[in-house]
Amino acid sequence: MFLNHLADKFVPLLTWILITFPLWMSPFHPALVAYFIIAFDIYFLYKALRTAYFASLSYQEIQLAKKNNYADKLASFPETKKIRHFVIIPNYKEPLYKLELTIGNLVKNDYPGKKIYLVLAFEKRENEAVQKAKSLIKKFKNDFNDIIVSYHVLGVNETAGKASNQTHAARQVDRYVEKNHWDRKDILITICDADSLLSKDYFSYLTYVYCQDKDRIYHFYWGPVLLYNNFWKLPFFLRMQATLSSILRLAFLSQKNNLIQISTYSTNLWLLKEIDFWDVDIIPEDWHIYLQAFFTFGEKVRTIPLYTIINGDAVYSGKIIKTSLNRYEQEKRWAWGVSDVGYAIKKFFDTPKIGVRIKISKILFLIENHLLWPTSFFILTVSASIPPLINPVFKRTVLGFLLPKLAGLILTLSSLMLGLYVYLDIKLRQKVNQKTQLISLPFLIVQWYLLPVVSFLFSSLPALEAHTRLLLGKDIKYKVTEKV
Repeated sequence: MFLNHLADKFVPLLTWILITFPLWMSPFHPALVAYFIIAFDIYFLYKALRTAYFASLSYQEIQLAKKNNYADKLASFPETKKIRHFVIIPNYKEPLYKLELTIGNLVKNDYPGKKIYLVLAFEKRENEAVQKAKSLIKKFKNDFNDIIVSYHVLGVNETAGKASNQTHAARQVDRYVEKNHWDRKDILITICDADSLLSKDYFSYLTYVYCQDKDRIYHFYWGPVLLYNNFWKLPFFLRMQATLSSILRLAFLSQKNNLIQISTYSTNLWLLKEIDFWDVDIIPEDWHIYLQAFFTFGEKVRTIPLYTIINGDAVYSGKIIKTSLNRYEQEKRWAWGVSDVGYAIKKFFDTPKIGVRIKISKILFLIENHLLWPTSFFILTVSASIPPLINPVFKRTVLGFLLPKLAGLILTLSSLMLGLYVYLDIKLRQKVNQKTQLISLPFLIVQWYLLPVVSFLFSSLPALEAHTRLLLGKDIKYKVTEKV
């Protein structure tokens, strides 16, 4: 019991140790603090270069993939005749027009044959759910092979959110498949957020990759969800957040060994059934479902990249203050994924059949991602000034004098990558019809001067709150992100 408790608190505790390290260590060993800060800054520079490289690589792969007609290529795979797609759209209090837009976009797909099934996953506690379902069925009943509606009732041991909703809907799909005597390995489940606009060739592309994949039953499939759908509606200082999130996801796509799906993704029904679908008592479900599969089947489980763009909404609530508050809450919810580290550490000891090396690798990857999130801002911006300030003797040494200058130089070198990010941002938005007008260019440049403030308020601070809440045993509640 103690080890389980410690596993949950490990990363949040380490977060606070690293943030406060310059404060409590500088009076005794300021040189040690200085070397730590320089090492961290160099590591951050390496991460910035790595992100720039992989984002560029992913962009090139997307360019190449666009030249393929996957719908035509499917003709050479007889097994595609058995493949059926079920698209689950989990939603709660989403505007009807938003659902209509997302579903209407699905209708435009080029997948040959009428083998797409729409699954509307509502929450029973939403008063308007039944009326919305009737409206959507009436409008789209002729566009899909069938439309399945589920109304999830929150159970005693369940947590409100996507995971419990999706599990309820997927179980209903499983019964539907079993009734029709279809093979679960031929059933592809796509989790589609209510604001995710899949590319026209998504299902053809997915089917093509799936049929070529020898270990497909153990795999997830993911294309990057870029937050550009409502880009020009956002307050200009939050556009930067949409850009950074999109570029990071783009870079993530090409890192095949560490790729884990986010937000909108696909897999087969057999795999979901084998791991008993999503755990219903958690909030962040995308990385968690991957870990469920990994700790069941080991290194055979992977996420396969789809080099296509899924266009999604960034947080927008109409007014600046409300939008900002909702953006903060969304980031906090995402950062709550740090709870996956504790889950993975516990599973490490419960899965002796899975190799120790690969398990350690996965856990270290999780720790790295969740540790950098709340700590980077503090170490990069203020830590270098603390040792000379707290320890005046150290300030008179060569290292004490050079520390702020070295840290500033490394951070400046890292910021040079922003030029590439801006270029990729503009090119990507062109692909989703969010073009940049000449009059908007000054705002796109000025916004980056606010990067430290925006990074603190809408990334580091909400992540730090999530870690602190987990450390203190104070849960968060799932809040639907408003996007009008």
